[in-house]
Amino acid sequence: MDTVGDIASSHSANPGPRTVQSFVRREGRLTRGQSRALQDLWPDYGIEPGDNVLNPAAVFGREAPVTLEIGFGNGESLAQLAATHSERNFLGVEVHRPGLGRLLRRIEALGLANVRLVCGDAVELLEQNLPPASLNAVLLWYPDPWPKKRHHKRRIVQPRFVRQIHRALRDGGIFHMATDWQDYARHMMAVMEEVPGFANRAGPRRFSSRPGDRPVTKFECRGNRLGHVTRDLVYTRDGTGT
Repeated sequence: MDTVGDIASSHSANPGPRTVQSFVRREGRLTRGQSRALQDLWPDYGIEPGDNVLNPAAVFGREAPVTLEIGFGNGESLAQLAATHSERNFLGVEVHRPGLGRLLRRIEALGLANVRLVCGDAVELLEQNLPPASLNAVLLWYPDPWPKKRHHKRRIVQPRFVRQIHRALRDGGIFHMATDWQDYARHMMAVMEEVPGFANRAGPRRFSSRPGDRPVTKFECRGNRLGHVTRDLVYTRDGTGT
């Protein structure tokens, strides 16, 4: 496991109004297959919660542990996890419609019944639509690092976001982050060290080894060939905090 040295945190403890979006909506070009999937499969697998609070048992049609993946990209990891763990329910949120269409095609091809999708802002989903203690795990893998300093405020991992993760997780629930952008890995750890209610499973200020259940995607393999190093941060909700 890797160790991070002393990290100075300058994040405010006050949530304040949320005025900056953590994403840029990217419509992209839809293939014919993705368009067909969005038209034909969205009614079965898509959720449009609006201002409503979701009931996970009603959404999935059964009681089962719920894992939320934030920003699933093309859905490669989410499809693998759902196929491997049929005993769990998986909720994915993404703003990129081609990625939604691609994942819908995989859901259909694999015959998955334990996946539901939301097209929208993960922060709004957490703040408005997910009830307290409704999630068993939250996955945030390779989020946009917003590398320029003036854009750091757009990074999704901020104290307010982490407090919403804490509220939505059950006691003992897992928050698993991964990034191959080293500055962002340190930023994530600084925020997690500041917000109470989480225990670092690797020990204070330490990165985790890659958990065996995190799929290695084509994106990660490409990064490995380029010399990128992925850092995993795995935290458990310990029942304290806000």
